[in-house]
Amino acid sequence: MSIAAVIFDCDGVLVDSEPIAGAILAATLTELGLPTTPSDVDRDFKGRSWEDGLEVVEARRGAAPWPDLRARYRERLFAAFEEQLAAVTGIEAALDAISLPRCVASSGDHERIRRGLGAAKLLGRFEDAAIFSVDDVARGKPAPDLFLHAAARMGFEPGRTAVVEDSPAGVEAGVAAGMLVLGYAERTDAELLRAAGAVAFERMAELPALLGAARE
Repeated sequence: MSIAAVIFDCDGVLVDSEPIAGAILAATLTELGLPTTPSDVDRDFKGRSWEDGLEVVEARRGAAPWPDLRARYRERLFAAFEEQLAAVTGIEAALDAISLPRCVASSGDHERIRRGLGAAKLLGRFEDAAIFSVDDVARGKPAPDLFLHAAARMGFEPGRTAVVEDSPAGVEAGVAAGMLVLGYAERTDAELLRAAGAVAFERMAELPALLGAARE
């Protein structure tokens, strides 16, 4: 069947937040006593819920994460969003060219999603009821729960829905949901996305044509 709707991940697909967030979280963890690089953050947190990432932190540290870790990280993150965050290159033109019904489904919480979209001047591109968070479901990516929840709320048929993702965990979630997954590979190894089950692409300018071809 042809594609009739599209679900967008947020971080790394709509807003270019991954380099900002990775550097801030790595610095915060290092300051607290757990030496961490942005590459470590990319491996352990990208595409996954905060809670899943904390499990890795706890395993590495051998103790529960610091109680103030989230607050310290988010204070710095949201300040950086206001100063530095931009939309992913080419996403505005791509959104203009895509006429399919759409929504956002992200591993971030609702405040982070809206702060990011607002700072990147994309919040007005999506209805408030078309923004879904990992907090809305029991299991985060790579489980399919979030995408299936978003599709059900929006009235999208999973088998006719495309997902735009930039992480292997997100790709796995979309595939498990029975959706076509388009993997944005500007900051992620395209082979990793393909191995997880995505059709990989490297420029947002390609997205409208990919979705158009999937509608035929």
